[in-house]
Amino acid sequence: MDQKVLRSVGLLRAFVVLSAVVLAGGAVVLGFVLSHSVRSEAMNDRRDSLAQYVDGVLAPELEHNGHLAITRVLPPEMARQLANRPDILSVKVWRPDGVIAYTNLEPDRIGKRFEIDDDLKEALGGEGEAAFANFAKQEDEAEAGLGVKHVVEAYVPIRVSASGPPIGAYEIYANATKLVASIAARQRLIWAATGGVFLVLWLGSVLLVRGASSTLRRQWRELQEHSAALAESYEKLETSTLEAIESLNATVEAKDPYTAGHSKRVHDISLQIGLRLGLSEPELDALRYGALFHDIGKIAIPDAILTKPAALTDEEYELMKTHSLEGARIAAKFGRLRESVPVIRHHHERWDGRGYPGGLADERIPRSATIVGLADAWDAMTTERPYSAALSHVAALEELRLGRGTQFSPEVVDAMLGLASEGKILVQRAPAPVDHTALNSVSSVK
Repeated sequence: MDQKVLRSVGLLRAFVVLSAVVLAGGAVVLGFVLSHSVRSEAMNDRRDSLAQYVDGVLAPELEHNGHLAITRVLPPEMARQLANRPDILSVKVWRPDGVIAYTNLEPDRIGKRFEIDDDLKEALGGEGEAAFANFAKQEDEAEAGLGVKHVVEAYVPIRVSASGPPIGAYEIYANATKLVASIAARQRLIWAATGGVFLVLWLGSVLLVRGASSTLRRQWRELQEHSAALAESYEKLETSTLEAIESLNATVEAKDPYTAGHSKRVHDISLQIGLRLGLSEPELDALRYGALFHDIGKIAIPDAILTKPAALTDEEYELMKTHSLEGARIAAKFGRLRESVPVIRHHHERWDGRGYPGGLADERIPRSATIVGLADAWDAMTTERPYSAALSHVAALEELRLGRGTQFSPEVVDAMLGLASEGKILVQRAPAPVDHTALNSVSSVK
């Protein structure tokens, strides 16, 4: 399977694991938040219930002219009412100065002043509070001796009117056994519901990821099939394109029987030089087609000029020189030949800058174009034509040496000479006189 697809599937699996971690973390946080909320709400409800009951029983006896009176004994009816709430273990009534105005446990504490702690200070300031008792304060010794495991300690401000300032505070201790059980049950329900919801969400993400993974694999297989079909179609199109170009090239060569096989010979020599110079595969590919179709632009040159058995006039020569540009224009229309366009366009440039069509010199000429230019000139020199006699192998090599650094690239000439010394060039021809006029005409034009 394609590495990108495998990477995508791996990312989906990583998402499943990460989502499990995130959802689990979210479930834990939400569970703690909801549990704390349930506990706080239950404690506040219990505080309000106790405060309402105790205030209803004790307020008529304790409140006098907006102040709390120290009361050591309650009237029997009030004592019975207070006893009707067996969950109420102890009640302390505090005045703002820290004096206990009343308590139902150890009445000896009544009238005594104790240190005001933070919870009591907040209640005397108008804010209520409820929490599980820890009996850490000196005045809590009586309550600590009750032996009840779970005790709620509630602080409630005492007001004469709803909007008036507190005149004291109740400190109420109540049995919280049932409250603890109720809170625990509700917290278990919260944890179960939270865990269930997040589990469903995670399972949903797993199913989605599995579906996405299956879809991704299916689409990858379909893409592979489409790619294979496209590659086959492209290969057929490329083959048809090259066949069409080869047909055009054959048409060009058919116009002049003396140049038959010229493109193939230029192609073979160019590749030998390119391999010797160490061209890369893409460069060799561009060289291969550039050499094979370097003269395809001659399709636009009139037959009378192509097959003329004598030297060309200046006007005819200028028209002949357009074949490299015309060939580049034709090749540019075919994607397979796009990299070969510079080769076709510039294979008649000279190292000294006196070539055409751009008048490029030295390193500015594409390297592959200098190779094809030399191979083209070599074949022209060593092929018998009506207007020029073929040179011998030795004579043609000498012409290459003479043109080194002027007409031809030095490194390309050196490569060609190296191939000749190793016997990798065309078979030696019979010696013939060197005709420099014909050589210049042929190598510059065709």
